[in-house]
Amino acid sequence: MARKRIREDDEAQIDITPMMDIVFIMLIFFIVTTSFVKEAGIDVNKPESTQAQQKPSATIFIAIRPNGEIWMDRRMVDVERVAANIERLVAESPTDTIIIQADKETQHGRVMEVMDQIKAAGDYIITIAGEQ
Repeated sequence: MARKRIREDDEAQIDITPMMDIVFIMLIFFIVTTSFVKEAGIDVNKPESTQAQQKPSATIFIAIRPNGEIWMDRRMVDVERVAANIERLVAESPTDTIIIQADKETQHGRVMEVMDQIKAAGDYIITIAGEQ
C-alpha cells in the first residue's frame, strides 16, 4: 500500500484579501456618512422655554458662560475671533445654522456681541438654545 506524501506546498491556506477589501469599503462608507459635529466644549445652564421648537441640527455651537467666556470647538476664544473661527469651521463642514448656547446668567450685551460677529462672518441662521 502506497502512502501519498503531503508536501509543505500543498497545505491549505486562507486567502484574506476579499475580507480586507470588504473591511476597507465599510471603513470608507462610515467615514463618508458620518456627520462631524463641532460642539462648543462646555456645558451651560440654559434658560427654560415653554415655546421652544426643535430646529435642524447644526455643526457649529457657540457657548457663552455667565462670566462672558466664549467657547467654540472646545476652546475659549475672544469675541473678536468668533467670525474667523466660524469661517474656519464652515470650511471644514459647511452649514448655514449656528447655535448659541448662552447660560441664563450671561449678560445680554455679550450675546449681542457674538451675534454681531456671526453676522459679520456671513449670512447664517442664528438659533439660541434653550431647555424644553
